[in-house]
Amino acid sequence: MESRIAAISIIVEDPDSVEALNGVLHEYSAYILGRMGIPYREKNISIICLALDAPADTVNAMTGKIGRLSGVSVKAVYSRA
Repeated sequence: MESRIAAISIIVEDPDSVEALNGVLHEYSAYILGRMGIPYREKNISIICLALDAPADTVNAMTGKIGRLSGVSVKAVYSRA
């Protein structure tokens, strides 16, 4: 299956979901090119940005698992190539 470049944005509003989120990210770590995390302490949230090179089905599976976590929002955008 052809891989695509994707950018994933994650906002974590429930700190109790961080361990489960890290488990999902570890499961897909072979596809992750880079990760940036920004703790926004004033708002008590964390913002995580990921760059991936993976088949679209894999990105969709990963974002689906992340989106089911309590207090976590996720969105993906894909390159055209």
